[in-house]
Amino acid sequence: MKYLAIATYTTQGVSGLGKEGGTRRAEVVRALIENSGGQVESLYFSFGEHDVYVLCDLRDNVVAAALSIAVRSAGGGETIMIPLLTPAEIDEAAKLPVTYQAPGQ
Repeated sequence: MKYLAIATYTTQGVSGLGKEGGTRRAEVVRALIENSGGQVESLYFSFGEHDVYVLCDLRDNVVAAALSIAVRSAGGGETIMIPLLTPAEIDEAAKLPVTYQAPGQ
């Protein structure tokens, strides 16, 4: 499954990034994901609301949750793990017979 991991550094995390550099932090992230059986498709640093964007393949939501817990519990940053769907998966979902009643109808 593909995921977009978005990380926002804490002050401690930014300090560590400044000391270690981006290349070293990218190596750490790649190792974390690969050691869990996943693969990193791309990794980018940014500036603004969030600091790191990682597009990765992971086995399932359990692995995604484990990685999020590991990163957040280390104290260097907050993470958002977004599962990504292919166009074919959306097509399949749109064909499912789901009924829904909006509030007030």
